[in-house]
Amino acid sequence: MLRVAVPNKGSLSEAASAMLSEAGYRQRRDSRELVMVDPDNDIEFFFLRPRDIAVYVGQGTLDVGITGRDLLLDAQVEAEELLPLGFAASTFRFAGPVGDFSGVEQLEGKRLATSYDGLLRDYLAERGVKAKVVRLDGAVESSVRLGVADAIADVVETGNTLKAAGMEIFGEPILKSEAVLIRRTGEGGAANGTAKEIDVLIRRLQGVLVARQYVLMDYDIRKDLVEEAASLTPGLESPTVSPLRDSDWVAVRSMVPKKETNRIMDELYDLGARAILVSSIHACRI
Repeated sequence: MLRVAVPNKGSLSEAASAMLSEAGYRQRRDSRELVMVDPDNDIEFFFLRPRDIAVYVGQGTLDVGITGRDLLLDAQVEAEELLPLGFAASTFRFAGPVGDFSGVEQLEGKRLATSYDGLLRDYLAERGVKAKVVRLDGAVESSVRLGVADAIADVVETGNTLKAAGMEIFGEPILKSEAVLIRRTGEGGAANGTAKEIDVLIRRLQGVLVARQYVLMDYDIRKDLVEEAASLTPGLESPTVSPLRDSDWVAVRSMVPKKETNRIMDELYDLGARAILVSSIHACRI
């Protein structure tokens, strides 16, 4: 039975469970459940703190897990990213008092507060910057005002919290993170003979990602305009073209990016396409 770690709370939790549900896996109904078995898919889910998931997977206790890329790198364990999942996006950046810093080289000899000390130490070492890293579990933005640090490295979304604390972002992003599927590296990477089950999980999650990003578009078009219409809706490989009762017309079906749906519909209509219909994709395999 495949053993999968899922975030039990926070920004990763609901989105991860929703994605697994869309992929056809049973998920818990009570947030107090710590373990849930899905016998139909021969899989067992363990609901854990997001920060601990990389540790369990890296030690081979669990086969795969869903966590943040930042948490994976910060844990410094023998685990690797298998698949980016497209949610919980964030950026890890430096911030300091307004006007004090403009680049990472100015952090030499300074005190840096962060909740991601492993990730930050590696980043500084790669750039030859020697600074004192102060690990905090939360409220990192308060550390400068309280005299614990000279600057911070933290996850930034809107930046409003930093502005309220009298700080500003500086330098290039340290890391762009999102939710990822991970597994153990090296020996035991596919522990307990679960390589096939992991491949199935990956395909299902990829199917959800594609279904979220694309829609199915159908339309009728004159035969002599098919090539031009197909250039607007090329699909993933090639559109499906079917004959109609009127031999001068054909029906075309193709997958198109969801965010471009209305633009493509307008261009098809201007070209001469009619009966343009759009349908959601609930699941797929590519």
